[in-house]
Amino acid sequence: MGAAHQSLRIYTALRTSLTGKSNGVLPWVTKIKSLLMFVIAVSVTPLYGQLDIGSDVVSRYIWRGTDYGNSASIQPYISYTIGGFEAGAWSSWAITSPGPNENDLYLSWSGDLVGVTLTDYYFPVAAGAPGSDFFDYDAENGSHTLEVTGSLGTGPFTAMAAVNFLGDPDNSVYLEGSYQVLSEENLSADVTVGAGNAVYVSSPEKGLNVVNMALNVVKGSYLASYVLNPEARISWLVFGIRF
Repeated sequence: MGAAHQSLRIYTALRTSLTGKSNGVLPWVTKIKSLLMFVIAVSVTPLYGQLDIGSDVVSRYIWRGTDYGNSASIQPYISYTIGGFEAGAWSSWAITSPGPNENDLYLSWSGDLVGVTLTDYYFPVAAGAPGSDFFDYDAENGSHTLEVTGSLGTGPFTAMAAVNFLGDPDNSVYLEGSYQVLSEENLSADVTVGAGNAVYVSSPEKGLNVVNMALNVVKGSYLASYVLNPEARISWLVFGIRF
């Protein structure tokens, strides 16, 4: 009993010297346990995101007041969203004529009011032809155009500004404002006005011009747009279906 009593006295003294009290858990033990619990919780908690695929089929590919391909097009996409971030691929492939095809990559972040998107535009052509090398990111003569876009949305109004910063020697700028005029359960509509320079106008020396005035309507899986380009003096009525 004497040895056991002495050991208990030594253990009690040691615990008291480390904790400052004769009862309770060692502070550093508590901190380590808390840290371990946090690490375990983070390690076993999966990062849930949403993977999505889909496609539009449109009678004409009109983008920012420009006709790409003079053809009906199929426009598939793949996207992965987690939190406010989204990464994906979007493309447009001409169906009824050998028009230019497009195969883009993008990364975006959106908050309650603002958003930022980085887009890599790539227009694949026949293998071996100039501009077909996917890995050619030359700033002037490469196969890609890189664009950064900033957007601001509040209520029914959305504004955006975009600028090309690689693959476009003019660093073309596009500005756009949209206003939602109708929002129902299965029907929505908005009006859009956009202005651009350089690649968006018929002659770069014209400077910034209004190139896109549109009424866009979505009804269920169907979409239609009446688009007018005042600078080019041309209009289109586009119909599409979304899958």
